[in-house]
Amino acid sequence: MQINFTKAEQVFFNESRLQNISTRIPYIAVDSFPKLGLLSALSFLEWVSENPRGVISLPTGKTAEYFIQFTHNLLDNWNNNQGIEIREKYGLKDLKKPVLSELQFVQSGDFYPISSQQHNSLCYYVTKKYIEGFGLDINKALLINSDKIPLPGNKHFSEVFPDNKIDLSLRYREAKSQMEQLQKDSIFKIDEWCTEYENSIREKGGIGFFLGGIGPDGHIAFNTRGSLHFSATRLTRTNFETQAVTATDLGGIEVSRNRLVITIGLGTLIYNPDNKVIIFAAGEAIADTIKNSLEREPTVIYPGTSFQKLKNSRFYLTEGAAVMLEDAIENYYNTGPWTHQKTERAVIELCKKINKFGANLDIEDLKADKYCSRIPGLNENTVQSVMDSILAKINRGIKKESNQVYYHTGPHHDDIMLGIMPLTNRQSRESSNQLHFSVMTSGYTAVTNSFLYDLLIDTKNLINSNQIQMIDYPDFFNDGFRYKWDKDIYHYLDNVAAQNEEEKRRGVCHRLIRALVLIWKIKNKSDLTDVIYEVLTSLKNSYDGSKNPPKIQKLKGMIREFEEELVWAHYGIQVKNIHHLHLGFYQNNVMGSQPDMETDVIPILEELRKYKPTRLSLAMDPQGSGPDTHYKVLQSMARAVEEWDKEEDLSKLRITGYRNVWFRYNPWEVEIIVPVSLNSLATLNRSFSECYVTQVNASFPSYQLDGKFSDLTQKIWFEQHKQIQLLLGKNFFYQNNLPLLRATHGMIYVRELTVKQFLEEASKLGKSVEGFFI
Repeated sequence: MQINFTKAEQVFFNESRLQNISTRIPYIAVDSFPKLGLLSALSFLEWVSENPRGVISLPTGKTAEYFIQFTHNLLDNWNNNQGIEIREKYGLKDLKKPVLSELQFVQSGDFYPISSQQHNSLCYYVTKKYIEGFGLDINKALLINSDKIPLPGNKHFSEVFPDNKIDLSLRYREAKSQMEQLQKDSIFKIDEWCTEYENSIREKGGIGFFLGGIGPDGHIAFNTRGSLHFSATRLTRTNFETQAVTATDLGGIEVSRNRLVITIGLGTLIYNPDNKVIIFAAGEAIADTIKNSLEREPTVIYPGTSFQKLKNSRFYLTEGAAVMLEDAIENYYNTGPWTHQKTERAVIELCKKINKFGANLDIEDLKADKYCSRIPGLNENTVQSVMDSILAKINRGIKKESNQVYYHTGPHHDDIMLGIMPLTNRQSRESSNQLHFSVMTSGYTAVTNSFLYDLLIDTKNLINSNQIQMIDYPDFFNDGFRYKWDKDIYHYLDNVAAQNEEEKRRGVCHRLIRALVLIWKIKNKSDLTDVIYEVLTSLKNSYDGSKNPPKIQKLKGMIREFEEELVWAHYGIQVKNIHHLHLGFYQNNVMGSQPDMETDVIPILEELRKYKPTRLSLAMDPQGSGPDTHYKVLQSMARAVEEWDKEEDLSKLRITGYRNVWFRYNPWEVEIIVPVSLNSLATLNRSFSECYVTQVNASFPSYQLDGKFSDLTQKIWFEQHKQIQLLLGKNFFYQNNLPLLRATHGMIYVRELTVKQFLEEASKLGKSVEGFFI
């Protein structure tokens, strides 16, 4: 493929490990999330220097943050030593400092209806980040401002759509009431506005520079799967994947399901044949979508394929996002010496490609395969050697350990459960083992306002009906509230057993009251009632997805802590063995910020010193891409272990690295494979549903499944079992001598590392993410 890279792009491409590009759209793969931001910023400034009055459209959301940071820092340091050094490194030494003030900005999309004053409005975001942040001229900008889109009778959208719901069927049917007629007329008025918006873009000659992310379904702007390649600006619905991704911003999928969007179209983006469309993406979670967007012929199933029409279109990717490309697979097998890991991958993937059990593969199958044929010393025993190595990993996964101290950690509540719960359950059955579970962040963002509001109403009603006896104890508000937290847990689980929903709810209200008293320093029953009204009022006056005051954030976090304690109490783990560390970075969540010794590392180090674990577990996600919290926890853990290693002999400490619904290991990447019985799957689902009361309705689901995370986890573990089953054969399982393997219907893949190996991996990951010009 002949590619006309710009000067900056060429340098990044030369640094990339992926040099042979065979895709239908060119791409550049970099080794970290921050580097993706640097590449995007340099490309933008390089383009602006040649098009100072050009028409631009820039991204919103988390993926945009590094781009924005680097753009600011490059401009702020343009002519000092740092700025000159980085410009020289990336081929832009002689580039004159770009001026952004004359650029013409086009907003690519927004929710509708939503007030532009809300922080979760994309109009608010681009106004703050780009119009004000980059010093653009608002008079030259085209913005999608719901408050300013004219409706019949000069009404505001809140009058026409009081519940923020829009029935698009009114475009095609008769109105059945005066209100419906007003709404129908308003929809057509919005459609007219969209047409005018599209015309305004085209009158400018079309967009000249577009930088945007890509959704899990492949959506670009809000052009979801099925969008026509010639589509224009329009008011439209979204699909489930998009609703799941935007649920956090809007306050839950209950909100995002009903919120429409206004978006520019794919046709808007390809109208200008010279438009430089850059799509950037990070992380393995998006890899399948990237593969289809870059390797398939144009199809409405993958909106990104529409950019094959543009000579200047590009994809900027992290290596994780590119991992499923044929180019990346070829590079994997061609780089470095051939290892048994490569043999495992080649054989396991061949089983899937030709849908044949490993035991049934013959030498001709191997020779006919592009990658298996490269296995050194390929012979009749090659497949058996892979089966033996996978079986050895399974045997390590069922090995019983005793006299161990396990310290299991999770970035968020439910991470440990969704990562390795069947493994922790087996560990807890051995009485000589001691288990600790530590959650590093408060997780308050996972509790919706509506959940907390309803819980407070129930609590208030229970107080009014004298069903909360503990608040009548003389010392409760002085010190009594600090005790018997285990009693709340036991009360709740006792009523799980009794199947008494009312008493379960009362147990949650008990914990809520303890949290209220602790946070607000309440001294009597009257003040308790006042605080409940205060919080209810705050929630009632908040819009969905708004940022709560710090005390309400803490209250939400303590509800999540209660849930975590409930989960592990199922297996006899006491509250004192559940640790809530509230690491500092979560409150100061700046992209790219590194762990602080005092607020992030010391709390973990003190725990390690106190409990002296022999086994340590943590989430190990690749490349430092989302969730960003996982990466920061990993680095905090690494620094704590590094400090502890200076004080203790850690030669026998083993570190278990797991992944869950966000990223997945492959069987050839891990040292241990844990079989999961159907009983364990049922236990996972039941305890998730009973304990994570804020998550039962899946307000913040994964885009991979419209349901609870436990359902998705079961689906993933089952798929992994099918992968191993295809290699080892069904008979291996249902005719096995071991009852556990006969009962197996899921598999978990985990790493096992020494301290040295863990620190080396964390350091390698850290170096790829850190050390940039920020």
